[in-house]
Amino acid sequence: MGDKTLIGYGGTYSIESPEPYSAVARNLIEELGIEVSSFPKYLDRDLYGSRGRIPKIFFDKETFGTDKLVDDPYSFPGGETYDLAVAKPDAWTNFMAEAPIAEQARKDVSRLCRDNKDYLPALDAEGKEARLARISYAQFLTELVGVHADVIRLYQTISQPLFGVGIEAISALDASETGYPGFSGMGLNSDALSNERKYFFHFPDGNASIARLLVRKLIPDALPGNSSIDIVTSKANYSRLDRDKSPLRIRLSSTVVRVQHSGDPARASEVQIAYARGGKVYQVRTKHAILACWNQMIPFLCPELPDAQKEALASATKVPLLYSNVLLRNSTSFQKLSVNSIYAPGGYHTHVDLDLPVSIGEYRCPRSPEEPVVVHMSKAPCEAGLPARDQHLSGRLELYSTTFETMERKIREQLARSLGPGGFDPAQDILAITVNRWPHGYAYEYSSLWDKFVLEGGETPCEKARKPFGRIAIANSDAGARAYTDEAINQAWRAVGELKG
Repeated sequence: MGDKTLIGYGGTYSIESPEPYSAVARNLIEELGIEVSSFPKYLDRDLYGSRGRIPKIFFDKETFGTDKLVDDPYSFPGGETYDLAVAKPDAWTNFMAEAPIAEQARKDVSRLCRDNKDYLPALDAEGKEARLARISYAQFLTELVGVHADVIRLYQTISQPLFGVGIEAISALDASETGYPGFSGMGLNSDALSNERKYFFHFPDGNASIARLLVRKLIPDALPGNSSIDIVTSKANYSRLDRDKSPLRIRLSSTVVRVQHSGDPARASEVQIAYARGGKVYQVRTKHAILACWNQMIPFLCPELPDAQKEALASATKVPLLYSNVLLRNSTSFQKLSVNSIYAPGGYHTHVDLDLPVSIGEYRCPRSPEEPVVVHMSKAPCEAGLPARDQHLSGRLELYSTTFETMERKIREQLARSLGPGGFDPAQDILAITVNRWPHGYAYEYSSLWDKFVLEGGETPCEKARKPFGRIAIANSDAGARAYTDEAINQAWRAVGELKG
């Protein structure tokens, strides 16, 4: 706005993972100059807290009978709040008094989040994990914890940012490993959440900065600068990406439509790649090729693959996501309502967040409520009650069939209803909206509820799918069935190694 630059993220949020980064992934991050441990010095950890801003829940009248913004006493892992989401001391008191749900439901929420009860006392740790792997988190809450139905309505969509589905479609074991409430007294040890917090770095543009650093490493004069700090505001020179005499070329606006060996794959000396650009089809020849796109598309691009491998590749569905960035004239309504993030269990977007207050290089985050600010809104379209893969398919169709006009109307309505008591007026306060419709969002991660082989063991579909074929190798986070940047790095390293071998 004016001469001030504001940055939002439209894809991967941060460097983080429930698994420790492999040596390969860590080495690449370090080679790019990113010092993950330095993140705290770029984060103004106390900015929101010092202004009294905390996480809140917006109860909508369609789901809960009234529109009401209430303190969130237990901020679930999975929102984009890092470790700033610390509720104020009286948050529980306020929630118990104001949440528009049944009195028993309020008591159940308090019991679930604050008691250290073992809900499977007759089982040892291994038996508990086996049992939790076979029931959903919703079943755990209703059948073992015995919560009121309003609690299920409250928490139904809390899992969507991480899993892309509601709590009826994730296993109770996954919920326990993610840090959801109800498991603190069950003697289950999970390092997943602590791993994410130990190795964490958020650029204002998310992990787009990693991609930009990779481009700079490969084609130095395409992006000026020399550090992971100046990359945030560095402007790319696109004319340097695809030059005839360059040893490495990045071809833009080009869509690969066919990949095949020149002759018998077992004896071929090269691969032919056809791509479409500007309404025409071109062809190049290369000694090797790596297909690092959505794995489900690979059978269409490379039909000469064995049928069994194509079947395995086709199983790699994606979790659809909708990321909307809304530029506001200011954040005074957030300040008046003492809020920095909103969980909206019945909202079109289930999460509304002010980004982490990160200032890095020449980029400075908004610090005053009077300054313009970007609000991030997220939605995982799905259809509760279906198997997870079918939910993702349904969500993808929803994204394709929903007009941007409808999305804009939903954004304006939701912000008006949740922030209106703080003086928010969408007609005056919204300056711009960008919508990232991401039908091919997260890589699908296997679930013990929907994928029998998780419990039975044996070779997984992604292992079958990623096998090298002649001079063609396969990468992408799909190839590891994990929706994290480190897995994409791991799979790329493996694919290159297979071709070198």
